[in-house]
Amino acid sequence: MLIAIVDFSTAVQDRPVALAHLDHEADQVRAMPGNLAFRVYASRQDRTRITIVHEWNDSVSFEGYQRSDTFARFGEMVRPLMTGAPVSRRFRAELLETVA
Repeated sequence: MLIAIVDFSTAVQDRPVALAHLDHEADQVRAMPGNLAFRVYASRQDRTRITIVHEWNDSVSFEGYQRSDTFARFGEMVRPLMTGAPVSRRFRAELLETVA
């Protein structure tokens, strides 16, 4: 499993626009082959911060997302709203169990 966590900031007035775009694209990302989860979080402590958490079956699936039209639209729509470079951390992980 590959987990990617992306953190970035926008201006306070631009954050709702970025969140709306991510919410609009979320179902398409979740429908992509190999996607296990796509979650967007708005910080409650900082009105400019957004975090995206992705879970993918493997790096091939994640690379497919990065080549997708959805990812391109993210770059076109959200990147200009960022006030600095995003920080993307990627992890290889092994699911031990799911407890419900």
